Amino acid sequence: MKPPPRVRGPIPQQPALQLIYDTAPIGLAVLSPDCRYLQINQRLTDLCGISVEDHLGRTVRDCVPGLADAVEDIVRSIMRTGDPVTGIEVAGQRADQAEERFWVTYWHPLRNAAGDIVGINVAAEEVTERKRAEAALHASEQALRIARDAAEAALRHMQETQNFLIESEKLAALGRLVAGVAHEINNPVGTSLTVASSLERKISLIAAELAQDRLKRSTLKEFFEISRAASSQLVANLHQAAEMIQSFKQVATDRSYANQRIFDLGELTEQVIKSLRPGLSEKNVTLRVDCQPGLAMNSYPGPYGQVLTNLFLNAVTHAFVDGKGGVVDIGVRASGKNNVEIAFSDDGCGMDLDVRRKAFDPFFTTRRDRGCTGLGLHIVHTVVTNCLGGRINLDSEPDEGTTIRIILPRVAPAAD
Repeated sequence: MKPPPRVRGPIPQQPALQLIYDTAPIGLAVLSPDCRYLQINQRLTDLCGISVEDHLGRTVRDCVPGLADAVEDIVRSIMRTGDPVTGIEVAGQRADQAEERFWVTYWHPLRNAAGDIVGINVAAEEVTERKRAEAALHASEQALRIARDAAEAALRHMQETQNFLIESEKLAALGRLVAGVAHEINNPVGTSLTVASSLERKISLIAAELAQDRLKRSTLKEFFEISRAASSQLVANLHQAAEMIQSFKQVATDRSYANQRIFDLGELTEQVIKSLRPGLSEKNVTLRVDCQPGLAMNSYPGPYGQVLTNLFLNAVTHAFVDGKGGVVDIGVRASGKNNVEIAFSDDGCGMDLDVRRKAFDPFFTTRRDRGCTGLGLHIVHTVVTNCLGGRINLDSEPDEGTTIRIILPRVAPAAD
């Protein structure tokens, strides 16, 4: 193998040092103050696309015009200041290529015995591939940031949409509750209106007979009996309507203001259930409630009512399909000293394993064709675990009904 060509520099070197110079893994050269090549090693010829024989004694501008401006500026700086210039990145084209390349260079003045600068020692290492890799990495990181920002924006949008749908579902449940209560109140109020109208006509007849002095004792006695019965019926019907309105008013107020307060869990459960019973008028479903008395709670009655309402509506919609009737049981008991347990069960169609696993997931529903959003049980789980500070468990098998057990602390965690 032919050894690399050697060119004597401004200062003669020993053969061993010359061999090291020629075979160094980085590009080395000596430039004159007017930027002529005085010495070049083999590695520099590979990096810059030049040859030793054709370029010694020639200027950089003649040999590598794409690098000339940068090289001349550095040499002028060293000649003016006498200070080395290290770690400078130089960009340009090789003599035999058009694409831009990059080198990290180190420049040191070469002085004679009198201390005058007679040349410039140059060391160069090509970093083109590293620069390209860094540029590709930067572009990849930028693309990753853009993708991450887009994903985060999509997630925020999804969360906002989910929150909006949850609030809509809460309002829809309250709307169904209002419709049921209104329908139930219509019965005693309508009956009262009929009785009052009949009584009004009787009073008009009695007044007319009295004015004509034709009022008989028997007619007056009959009127008193009718009036007494009508009054009793009016009082009973209006009392029933007033109780329902008061119950609904309390439930609606608790729903609107999620304030923590002290209440009796059994009494509140009865109030909520009384508001829900009208929804059973068109369903062949029996609702049974068994509440242990004296369960004092310091919690949030509104969210608790929302849980019961959603569980009830979910059971009526999903447990009893195709018009089949059944029974819904609600049991409220103490669970230890500091907790209570609410057991909500039905004897409906039940759930298979796949449905059970997804029951509390947002937007999961088996009745989307009936307009269900899949948020009812998700709201229940969220309210129980987040707002009321409890835990919830679901147990169900196909054709064996469903039981949902909720454990709540008697003192709920304070709201953030």
